[in-house]
Amino acid sequence: MIDKIEMTGNEFKIEDSFRKYAEKKIGRLDRYLPRGAKKDVIARLVVAEIGKNKGEKYEVTVAMDIPGGKVLAAKDECSNVFAGVDLVEAKLMGQIRRYKLESQPHRQKRSLKNLFIKRK
Repeated sequence: MIDKIEMTGNEFKIEDSFRKYAEKKIGRLDRYLPRGAKKDVIARLVVAEIGKNKGEKYEVTVAMDIPGGKVLAAKDECSNVFAGVDLVEAKLMGQIRRYKLESQPHRQKRSLKNLFIKRK
């Protein structure tokens, strides 16, 4: 679980129910991170009310600082803040998987033919 999650609200008061929900959803993203990067990840969540009538739309932004200078960020607009967190979580999940593929070396696959050939 990601321990360092900073939440702020621009013209939006963060309530306990939203805080718990966001910590649960964003905190679970560490299972997709490489093993060496799990401990030092810092996530920043910002919720802002947008639109002429306040409370009409919300903008949810999450930025994750990963060791090595990499920053993964996702942003979405939604009429419900809880749904916005879900959408941002899905976007970050894809970015983390791509980051993991880039950062970790792949094992070379050996064909079956090479497995049974005697080497001298």
